Amino acid sequence: MKRYNNAILDGVLEEFEGLAAIPRPSGHEKAVSDYLKQRLETLGFSVVQDDVYNIIADKPATKGYEKSPRTILQGHMDMVCVAQPGYAYTPEQDPIRLVYGEQYLEAKGTSLGADDGIGVAAAIYLMQTVKEHGPLRFIVTVDEERGMTGTMALSEKYFADANFLINCDSENYDELTIGSAGGVDIEFTRELSRTAPAQKNCYRITVNGLRGGHSGERIGDGRGNAIRTLALALFSIQDHGTLELISIRGGTARNAIPSASEAVIRTNLSEEDLRAIIDEQKMRFLHSYGNVDPNVRMEVQTINVDQNPIKAGDTMRLLRLLVMLHTGVFSMSSVASGVETSANLGRVDMNGERVAVQFYPRSEIDEKTEEFCLLAKQLAALTGFSANIGVPSPAWKANPNSRLAHLMAGIFKKQNGKSMKIETIHAGLECSWHARKNPELDMVSVGVTTENIHSPQERLVLATIEPQVKMIAEAIKKIAQMV
Repeated sequence: MKRYNNAILDGVLEEFEGLAAIPRPSGHEKAVSDYLKQRLETLGFSVVQDDVYNIIADKPATKGYEKSPRTILQGHMDMVCVAQPGYAYTPEQDPIRLVYGEQYLEAKGTSLGADDGIGVAAAIYLMQTVKEHGPLRFIVTVDEERGMTGTMALSEKYFADANFLINCDSENYDELTIGSAGGVDIEFTRELSRTAPAQKNCYRITVNGLRGGHSGERIGDGRGNAIRTLALALFSIQDHGTLELISIRGGTARNAIPSASEAVIRTNLSEEDLRAIIDEQKMRFLHSYGNVDPNVRMEVQTINVDQNPIKAGDTMRLLRLLVMLHTGVFSMSSVASGVETSANLGRVDMNGERVAVQFYPRSEIDEKTEEFCLLAKQLAALTGFSANIGVPSPAWKANPNSRLAHLMAGIFKKQNGKSMKIETIHAGLECSWHARKNPELDMVSVGVTTENIHSPQERLVLATIEPQVKMIAEAIKKIAQMV
């Protein structure tokens, strides 16, 4: 469909529309994997769908370039699914509803999934249209957002015969990434005991209006964390009266800064006194975060619920964990500008008699990620929680002598009349695992410009698609000439 009368832009968006129509939260990728397999086979490529639903598609070299180096284009098919408060959305069932504008592509009420749907769409377009190339391989992984388990499961054979890899999962078209932070999934869980209520006054306390955002790219902005803010408010209530916690929830994903949270409580405090405490907590928040999160709302609502509150001991253990977990920047890099180590208290969810807290540390130094694993074990022991610690993702160490980085930066400058920013980022990229499978693989990560990823405000800057595709196409051509 020709929406913008631009062959590259319309071609990439057509591929993106196909992805957006299929629900694809992390852990639920079979349908989109099947779609990609069929789509790529229809285009004439040799396609493998492995046991975890990763897709590997090969395209032979154009005539005369059979001995050229093999290049891999790579992205991930899953997305972080979040919606605006009150917007009806079931991630496992509902498609993304695209909203086209002159400058931006957005989604109605939800995250857009341009991370990394637009990278996958651009790669499919490139696989169809690039004219001069050596052997090409396109790898699309599952479960990148939740734990990179798809990348971890990929066979080394798909990397062993390759020389160059272009990861299409970055967020600014004029930035070239040559290194990234590692991280580790940590989940704290505990079974809860409930008791008969002793207090009559029942309220819902909500925190919302925070900016949220990606916990790697935006953690250095100093944005507030809605879960931590709520936990501090609950401690303050406890200092002034009796607190009986019935439920608490907040956040959407371990790698997204939570923008909203809520708790249901019983207390001996009057509504007037409770509102005064919450108003004071709002002022404390604004003094700390108001320069970047000025739109915070903290509200009290009188309600009636039948569910019994959690026992006081369990409540205290949970609140202690929520305030002791470090969230935000931990240390700045000593060798480059930017964040070196951080952690995000991403989600708390209470389901009946069980509570789960998701926590995600990141670092460009693997040993510091390991320190957070040790910290998690000790905090779990102190609070009576179980700490479920995932497999740490290694940091991707920058290669200052990357031929691919030099090549692509030169192409970009020639095509766009300005220099690319070459950087390492405080976010996880699958390149860290690719490097483990083939340490000699020369890699970079690029992407079109997207804003507010992992949030309902996510949007894609349309004008960055064409220059991005042209740069990658020219790089593939130049690599083919390295015979």
